[in-house]
Amino acid sequence: MQLSPLAGRRVIELGTMLAAPFAAHILSQLGAEVIKVEPPSGDPTRSLVRGGPSGTFIAYSHGKKSVCIDLSKPEGHAAFCQLLKTADALVHNLSPKAARKLKLTRADCEAVNPRLVYCHIRGYAAGPQEDDLASNPVAEASTGVMEANRINGRPSRLGPSYHDQFAGAYAVIGILASMLNSREKNIAAEPVEIGLYETGLHVASRDLVGIQLKTQLLGRPEREPHGEFSMPGYGAYQTSDQRWIYLLMLTDTHWLKFCQAMSLPIDDALATLRQRKKVREQVEDLVKSAVATHTFDAATARLKSAGVGFTEVLPLERVLDAPQARQPGKLRDVPLRTLEFAVPEFPRLHAGSDGVPTQPPPELGAHTAELLAAAGVAPEDYRSMLSSGAVQEATPNAFAWAPVRNER
Repeated sequence: MQLSPLAGRRVIELGTMLAAPFAAHILSQLGAEVIKVEPPSGDPTRSLVRGGPSGTFIAYSHGKKSVCIDLSKPEGHAAFCQLLKTADALVHNLSPKAARKLKLTRADCEAVNPRLVYCHIRGYAAGPQEDDLASNPVAEASTGVMEANRINGRPSRLGPSYHDQFAGAYAVIGILASMLNSREKNIAAEPVEIGLYETGLHVASRDLVGIQLKTQLLGRPEREPHGEFSMPGYGAYQTSDQRWIYLLMLTDTHWLKFCQAMSLPIDDALATLRQRKKVREQVEDLVKSAVATHTFDAATARLKSAGVGFTEVLPLERVLDAPQARQPGKLRDVPLRTLEFAVPEFPRLHAGSDGVPTQPPPELGAHTAELLAAAGVAPEDYRSMLSSGAVQEATPNAFAWAPVRNER
């Protein structure tokens, strides 16, 4: 059995929705003990779907422990500080104002635990907007992504919260780098600060630099079309039996192999990408017609034989049926109450044998008593906290899904 790289490390997660919970999820899958500290109302993702846990909560909270603390109460704050003393890292996505109000700024937390890796995922990092609020769509809007993604002419969010997840992944990189640096150099851990806005800038850097390049070369800010449309034949095409194939058409060799697979005549006038771009519509019509003359099975057999890159465009309900997805180490069977879920693993070598245990997503406050006692909270103090509402223990079947009605 491979030893998980973060085995023995304790991380406290203080966050809601996605960015901080996603970061803590990755750390958990790398072997860290993750303690999810939640208010009495719980993480909002506990009650997003018919009053019960959502896919976000189930996918990114399994393997964690839950402590329920009301940080606005002095006794609750004191209990949190006791827990914080035992941690190697804290990751949170509170707003700067909320962090100051709850006395959970970097200075506050490092005063409690000087060896702590303090990680704050916020809307904006240092700058004139550092106290402003931001969310995933705000990051998309302010970094150029949304303007190009329009539905009926209206700039719209992409759908999945990719910027939140990128920010969470960047936070993990920062935490690991801080841990490594402090260990190797025997110095205090560097804090980690990730802005959703700055994350969006970095993710968009290819396009932001590209527009500068075109401006300097052409004297005007000419844009490249979206990736697939800038390369004719790179995109989704429908077969005769109404299934969709997504073709990988990046190079001239890819184009040649596609023509051979579909028994198309080799046209020297379309041999290079530059030539094909000049007659984009003609090439698109050619590819569309070639794919549409075959059933899905016939088309994919031809493409595979010729070495053309492709995949089927799958609906969500079929994604995990793929043999590739079902290989050992790709999915983890996670129970929650009476339900079972196949949850994709954080991709890593030895994912199926590195000793990271399967723990269902915790009920709110399931580990409050156990962890606060281990952190040194005296029994009489704990009873006082319970009676005042500063801490809470789990209530069976809280955040239960509403029953499904049979609709006619």
